[in-house]
Amino acid sequence: MKITGMELFLVEPRWLFLKLLTDDGVFGWGEPIVEGRAETVAAAVRELEPYLVGRDPDDIEDLWQVLYRGGFYRGGPILMSALAGIDQALWDIKGKRYGLPIYQMLGGRVRDKVRVYSWIGGDRPAEVGTAAAQQVAAGFTALKMNASSEMHYIDSFRKVEEVVARVAAVREAVGNDVGIGIDFHGRIHKAMAKVIAKELEPLHPMFIEEPVLSENNEALREIAAHTTIPIATGERMYSRWDYKRLLHDGYVDIIQPDVSHAGGISELRKIATMAEAYDVAVAPHCPLGPIALAACLQVDAVTPNVFIQEQSLKIHYNEGSDLLDYLADQTVFAYAEGFVAIPQSPGLGITINEEVVREAAARGHSWKNPIWRHADGTFAEW
Repeated sequence: MKITGMELFLVEPRWLFLKLLTDDGVFGWGEPIVEGRAETVAAAVRELEPYLVGRDPDDIEDLWQVLYRGGFYRGGPILMSALAGIDQALWDIKGKRYGLPIYQMLGGRVRDKVRVYSWIGGDRPAEVGTAAAQQVAAGFTALKMNASSEMHYIDSFRKVEEVVARVAAVREAVGNDVGIGIDFHGRIHKAMAKVIAKELEPLHPMFIEEPVLSENNEALREIAAHTTIPIATGERMYSRWDYKRLLHDGYVDIIQPDVSHAGGISELRKIATMAEAYDVAVAPHCPLGPIALAACLQVDAVTPNVFIQEQSLKIHYNEGSDLLDYLADQTVFAYAEGFVAIPQSPGLGITINEEVVREAAARGHSWKNPIWRHADGTFAEW
């Protein structure tokens, strides 16, 4: 079997799908995407095609090494996301070729299902109590919400109180048994993150996420000294080398690598194993499409330190299409009692409805994240 080429599909709401082709008709799907930079990643994927054509898709590790190390300049969101989608597609082909789900080729499963959480509240969270109650009624046992909108380097305590009030509304609506993840989204700077984390403690969040931007991870030491809430980060980190210092420093409790940004299934598996050695939990980042979620679940199946999985059904980003719209069998991600079962079919375990994908690709998308500013006109992190 030899790789013969690829097709790329820019589909709503903000995703990019890859179909990797072989000479005997077996094909694999991947999701190489940086949200808001889809066309840039597509160009990077196409640039890697010559390294793939004519190669045996079974040689996943060697292909990964060539795609990563074959360029003198390496790493970062664009190149690692391009590599991630290709890696996912290679594993999908291999599973289909041998009639096995990917997790069986990674050593076999340690779990039958994984806990999932649902997003509430949107970018500027409002009416979160009602939304939380609705999601718990739908069967979810864990939720995630943005902590705040814009917040300056040093801001008013009123904004802190607003964050606490929103989280308190959720806690009141769902009780003490539901996990609440609070995503700072890198919007908060160190000084305010310390204050907010301390004030949130009585509400017992499941974790606080990206209390500072990942390029400021050294600040986690000081934030951790001010709170007992588990600290999560990692969606904007792209390889095991990025995670090396974070894990060594010891101030993070949960890492959140993204299977479509951090080098794919192969790299996510290695990052998670590194984290296990440091007694750190894994909650893979995945506000993306069905291919990315399927890839996450295959890694979740073999990773004992995974404790929860993000998923994007009805997330506020999904305008025009949603998680299940591109699947031939939408029951593959049937959530029950706060969990989703690990897909059992060969490869990624899903069947993409290619007709729907091609129709969506004919429309395309040009999604970009919003640009926010503070009251004084300075740029604000989104």
